[in-house]
Amino acid sequence: MAAFDPSSLCYDGNGLIPCIAQQDGTGEVLMMAWMNAEAVAKTLETKRVTYWSRSRASFWIKGETSGHTQELVDLRVDCDRDCLLAIVRQTGPACHTNRRVCFYTSVTSGDEVELMAPE
Repeated sequence: MAAFDPSSLCYDGNGLIPCIAQQDGTGEVLMMAWMNAEAVAKTLETKRVTYWSRSRASFWIKGETSGHTQELVDLRVDCDRDCLLAIVRQTGPACHTNRRVCFYTSVTSGDEVELMAPE
C-alpha cells in the first residue's frame, strides 16, 4: 500500500477536480463541487469536506456557515483519476437552496419537473 499524494490526481486546466458527495449508508447522491489539491489534503486531514469555491476563489468547508456539514467517511478516486467520490455523513440539506440534494430537477419527460421542495 502506497501513501496517497493529492498531486497524483488529474486536475483540469484550472487545477480543479470534480467531487461527488454521496450519503453514507443510502448511496443517495447529494451534490457535486470542485476541489483542488489543497482541498483534497484538507478534507483527508480534518475529515470535514472542503471544496474550492470558484465564485469566491477560496476554500469552502461544507456547513461552516450553514451548519449543514459533511463528515468524510471515505474518499474514492475513479479509474481515470479525474473525479472523486466523497462518501459522507450529511447533516441537514446538502444544497444551497435548502433541499436535501442538488439534483432535484428532472427533465426526462422533456419538461423540467421539480422533485422536491426546500426543507
